[in-house]
Amino acid sequence: MPRIFSFRGKSSEELQKISMAEFSKMVTSRQRRALKRMGMDYKALIAKVDEARTSGSNKIIKTQVREAVILPSWLGLKFGVNDGKEFKEMVITPQMLGHRLGEFAFTTKRVLHSAPGIRATRGSKFLAVK
Repeated sequence: MPRIFSFRGKSSEELQKISMAEFSKMVTSRQRRALKRMGMDYKALIAKVDEARTSGSNKIIKTQVREAVILPSWLGLKFGVNDGKEFKEMVITPQMLGHRLGEFAFTTKRVLHSAPGIRATRGSKFLAVK
């Protein structure tokens, strides 16, 4: 039996119909504060998202606003979030509501060190190159 998603007791269809003021009452105080004190770049992002939704295009919305709180009206849209080097593509799912965009585009990668070079001893990898 498939699991039905709900956010604070509301389905994703109901969430897409509510206003931002009602949604801000449903999230934690940290997200509510961020929604209340939006900067100019955050407002520009919301305008860009509204324009993309009304045009019906399936294009990726590229942004550098990592601190933007994910809103219910963004469900199903494709975002490209900058991680400092490139834009990481993601599709907004209901489980992402209330989180920040930057939480899903990591800025650091896992460090993998290689083995010592050819004809090197195990202990020589700790010596200085010069």
